[in-house]
Parts: sequence; structure tokens; C-alpha cells
Amino acid sequence: MAKRKEKTPEYFTVDVDRLDQEGRGVARNDEGKVVFIEGALPGDRVTYERLRSKPSYEKGRVVAVHAEYLPETKSGTEGSMSVKTKATIHWLDAKTAVQAEVRVYDRLFCEAHPDAGEGNFLEKPTPNSKVVLNAFVEPALANVAPDDKFQLERNGYFVADRVDHKPGAPVFNLSVGLKDTWKK
Repeated sequence: MAKRKEKTPEYFTVDVDRLDQEGRGVARNDEGKVVFIEGALPGDRVTYERLRSKPSYEKGRVVAVHAEYLPETKSGTEGSMSVKTKATIHWLDAKTAVQAEVRVYDRLFCEAHPDAGEGNFLEKPTPNSKVVLNAFVEPALANVAPDDKFQLERNGYFVADRVDHKPGAPVFNLSVGLKDTWKK
């Protein structure tokens, strides 16, 4: 019986510049291919392991996040305005972090006026207008009251779901994003 040859993992470092519709980080590698990386955020410099490679894109898994701590630029100090940050990382204690469901909404329709023009407006929905993410949050957020509001991960303002949010099983809905991606 022939033994299966083990593949040697391949690792690459990239700068993530945006998120795709499914919440994966998107970057370009040195070969010019688009790379989709689960768990990576815009502004992150990450090392990823290549999981799948196609002619025009590949998928990867984060194995390291590269960051530099600059204590002299801490918020509230004189040096805080001396550098322009690309991203902010919020660290959670893995022992105490609580798993949460986070629902991220985009516009329901692809067009600003879906009922204008030809065709049925019900045939013009935005793909993935609702994306459900599994996330980890601070323990204090696990027991907040339904309809309480928070800013999470500098992506937007979220509200604890009125129906599905339960103590120990938090569910948050995006109410307002911080960046408007609607084409003007």
C-alpha cells in the first residue's frame, strides 16, 4: 500500500486591506493572487498558511499577527497624534472570553431605488445582506440586557437582540456601521 505524501505547509505574509461579504480578510500575495483569510481584519499584517490555491485566488488560515507596540503613542498622551494607526487590536483573555453570535447587516437591495425601472424589485436583493459571525466578547457583554447598545471592534454600533439575546448566550445586531461602503 502506497503511503500518502504529506504536504509541507506554505506560509506567506500579507497586509489585509478589506473584508469580503463573508467577513474574511482580503489581501494580495506576492504572486498577485487575491487571498481570503478567515479571522484577519483590515490593517492587519498576518502570516497565513495556504489552505487552497486556485489560478486566481487562494484561501489561508492566520498563523501569526504582526504588530508593534508604541507606548509613547498611547491615547491621551502628547505622542498619540504622532503616528497614524492602521488598526487597533482588542485582545481578549481566552480563559474568560464568551462566545457570541454577531449579525452584520448590509443594504437589503443592490440598487438605491430597487423599485425604479424594469423588473421586480424582489429580484434585486444584495447577496449576503445578513452575515452571521461567531465571535468572542468580553465577559461583561454576556449578561447585558436586551436592547443595550455597544461599539464593538471599531466596526460599528451593535445592539443586544431583543428576542435571541440571553444571559450567557449573547446575540448582537449591527445597527450602524462606522464605514459607509455604498457607492455614491
